[in-house]
Amino acid sequence: MTSYYDHILGLIPLAFVAVAAAVTIFGYSTTVAIPAAGGVGVVLVGHALFVRGPTDESAGVSASASASTPVAPGASPDDRSPMPAAE
Repeated sequence: MTSYYDHILGLIPLAFVAVAAAVTIFGYSTTVAIPAAGGVGVVLVGHALFVRGPTDESAGVSASASASTPVAPGASPDDRSPMPAAE
């Protein structure tokens, strides 16, 4: 079964060729067509990363659950390791 990201990976080269060909057909040079087509690819990748960002649903641990992990007395809030600090 294909996912959204599989479609994006297939759409990037297809959009690149289609936009470059369309811009060239409209009379612009290839030095304009290639960056325009690349811009479409950047938009597709940006959408896949930031609008519908990848999530790790198989891990089963949310970011809020790891943020609520208690911190040992005297430890830094950034030190959430299960191992006690060496003294």
